[in-house]
Amino acid sequence: MSVRARNNVKVLGQGDRVMLFAHGYGCDQNMWRFITPAFEKDHRIVLFDHVGAGRSDLTAYNRTRYNSLKGYADDVLDICRELELKQVIFVGHSVSAMIGVLAAVAEPERFSKLVLIGPSPCYINDGDYVGGFSRGDIDGLLDSLDSNYLGWSSAMAPVIMGNPDRPELGEELTNSFCRTDPEIARHFAHVTFLSDNRADLPKVKTPSLVLQCSQDVIAPEAVGRYVHRNIAGSHLVVMRATGHCPNLSAPEETIAAMKLFL
Repeated sequence: MSVRARNNVKVLGQGDRVMLFAHGYGCDQNMWRFITPAFEKDHRIVLFDHVGAGRSDLTAYNRTRYNSLKGYADDVLDICRELELKQVIFVGHSVSAMIGVLAAVAEPERFSKLVLIGPSPCYINDGDYVGGFSRGDIDGLLDSLDSNYLGWSSAMAPVIMGNPDRPELGEELTNSFCRTDPEIARHFAHVTFLSDNRADLPKVKTPSLVLQCSQDVIAPEAVGRYVHRNIAGSHLVVMRATGHCPNLSAPEETIAAMKLFL
């Protein structure tokens, strides 16, 4: 099976600099459609779907490989090798921010910059660390997801999206969740919400931008500030945008912050 088919890799745009976009949980590459046009003129844009999402090859899913975020980071590196990508500007949303961190730590020579949108290295509160959730909160969330994935998606997607005055955004995220293979989505949720990548942040040597939304229930501001403090030399932008998906809810602000950093 080719890497391109496995991850439904698409390449567009022009220019010497490469931007690789990685979507978040329950989403696919379509979630970048408001962002990529702003960069196509001067960049080669690489889009893909994580295995289990979008139009990826579901037969490639292996629970052992994807039992940690490392498996997804290995996929990112596979794509970079297949397309012979170097000096990549990696743009990762939500859980893919940490996937990008792991890839950049493993092969730092591949990456010139990291753009981390709504990153969280650990979702569970731990001593002085504020992740936004107690272990009981996460266990309850995962139990609900395991017992009724479609119901969980309908209830949680609008909460994750925020922007209740724009219900069409929550509906889009709900529909995206519901298109994802339920078994894979359940496993990916456990891997995502139980991961702890705090120790990986100080290993990052790639110039990084942390884009933090206001009123984000998944990755609150304290988490974004933690990521910023623990990646040496990183830049932090606290956006006016609310919710967890500024690539959909506030593309203009997201693009402006990215362009200023790049």
